[in-house]
Amino acid sequence: MDNQNPHNDPPLPSPSSSSTTTAILDAPLNAMGFEIETLSPNRVSGRIVVSPKCCQMFKVMHGGVSAMIAEALASVGAQMASGFKRVAGFHLSIDHLQSAKMGELVLAEAVPLSIGDAIQIKFVMILKNLDKNSTKLGKEKVWEVELWKAKSSSIERRDVVASSRVTLLCNMPVPKHSQPLVDTLQRFAKL
Repeated sequence: MDNQNPHNDPPLPSPSSSSTTTAILDAPLNAMGFEIETLSPNRVSGRIVVSPKCCQMFKVMHGGVSAMIAEALASVGAQMASGFKRVAGFHLSIDHLQSAKMGELVLAEAVPLSIGDAIQIKFVMILKNLDKNSTKLGKEKVWEVELWKAKSSSIERRDVVASSRVTLLCNMPVPKHSQPLVDTLQRFAKL
């Protein structure tokens, strides 16, 4: 296994098309300067250089930006893992462990911890108490999202910036007005 890509998922074609992919799939992430790099049901990852667009007044990345990245990556991964059904995040828990200063490269990765059909949960302790046959919470998808600082020219992990858990409701029908976005995601997805 490769340390830079421990899940051996194929990356998206090139950095220039990464920003295009992000612009098409997630306008808010794109507006902040985030670029999606890997897109599969097993792993969604990307990067952002901390800029004035994503900083709070002390010139460090705003915690809300970290939360937006976490929910966005978990949601797109959950949508792919649920067969491109509609998903909706209903709980986000995030720990901000260290600041990321203006100009620093921040990498983000979302991976599933457990995959079911109806709910994706980011908090592992909840899963230990779930009944697998339950119709309420027994069909879950568990995702974990980490953000860390990296050296400017490599994706080597350096310092964890934030760790989060996202709980998502899955397998809902996709509204007609959203079908073109699902079709686009299917074109970009590495299944």
